[in-house]
Amino acid sequence: MNSLGFDKPPAETRVVVAMSGGVDSSVTASLLKEQGYDVVGVTLQLYDHGIAIDRKGACCAGQDIYDARQVAEKINIPHYVLDFESKFSQSVMDDFADSYMRGETPIPCVRCNQRVKFRDMLDMARDLGAEALATGHYVRRVMGKDGAELHRATDAAKDQSYFLFTTTREQLDFLRFPLGGMNSKVETRALAEKYGLAVADKPDSQDICFVPNGDYASIVAKLRPGGIEPGDIVDEQSNVLGRHEGIIHFTVGQRRGLDLVRSGENNDPLYVLRLDAEKKQVVVGPREKLAQQDVALRDLNWLGDAVPESGIAVTVKLRSAQPPVPATFRMQENNRGVLTLHEAAFGVAPGQAGVIYDGDRVLGGGWIATVP
Repeated sequence: MNSLGFDKPPAETRVVVAMSGGVDSSVTASLLKEQGYDVVGVTLQLYDHGIAIDRKGACCAGQDIYDARQVAEKINIPHYVLDFESKFSQSVMDDFADSYMRGETPIPCVRCNQRVKFRDMLDMARDLGAEALATGHYVRRVMGKDGAELHRATDAAKDQSYFLFTTTREQLDFLRFPLGGMNSKVETRALAEKYGLAVADKPDSQDICFVPNGDYASIVAKLRPGGIEPGDIVDEQSNVLGRHEGIIHFTVGQRRGLDLVRSGENNDPLYVLRLDAEKKQVVVGPREKLAQQDVALRDLNWLGDAVPESGIAVTVKLRSAQPPVPATFRMQENNRGVLTLHEAAFGVAPGQAGVIYDGDRVLGGGWIATVP
């Protein structure tokens, strides 16, 4: 059995590596090549890279495609650039804009993994005769009693399991994550140095790839011209406290950026409690009104065992940067579920994800639905 779990020599095992041009995917390809696998590199052109060719810190732009090609030449593997711009625009960018217009806070990186990389790219890998698609994600694929399981990375600081909760069992059978067991990013960069890769000290991507400088509003305005409308900032009694230039500028839990006119002696800070897209209202209130114990999830992807009617004890992440917290999870009909948090959370935002764990294992997750 080789290191990827196939009962054949590495040289007879073709692996497609998703190469973004960054250090992680470059090391992934180099590791597998060193181990003797038949490696094919594939890079996706996801948007008009001419616009972003000089901008650093974004994946799948012009410079990144060039870097991926240079790495492939260095380690002597075939490399293909696939034009997925149309699919990416329809499956990720349009969804991103529509989600903001609905008053949600989207996670386009999850949609990209779900609808492009782990669907269309995975199909392309099969067309190329591959037996596996390997990526540079920091997660672990562990064989359990019922097949492949998704687990958090060894390095908690780099773990990306939150962004991969939509991965299906079928996809997990085909996917491999060689970096999941790395102890730190320092170890990955040391390997890049060992292999002589020019990207060894390339900075990690910080922004969403198609959102320059984190200016989400300008991208939404470009994708949905005329769709961003001003409205009122109101309290829970519908008293108008101010105006806004579009609900896309706000997210649940936000405190800064509220231009309010307040009367009376109560000057306690106000936070965004919810966004009403239909009324074009930003509803604000004191922090304690953000407390939420029950969190509804929709469009569940479940990788665990059957859930009894009484529910199961789990931990859950409600934002990518937040640590998992204890909860009880109950499954509902129509791919829905509800989390009852053991302690109330603040700033639970529709459009974000609730990713459910049993220890390090990812049991599944769903999109956070309406906030009561």
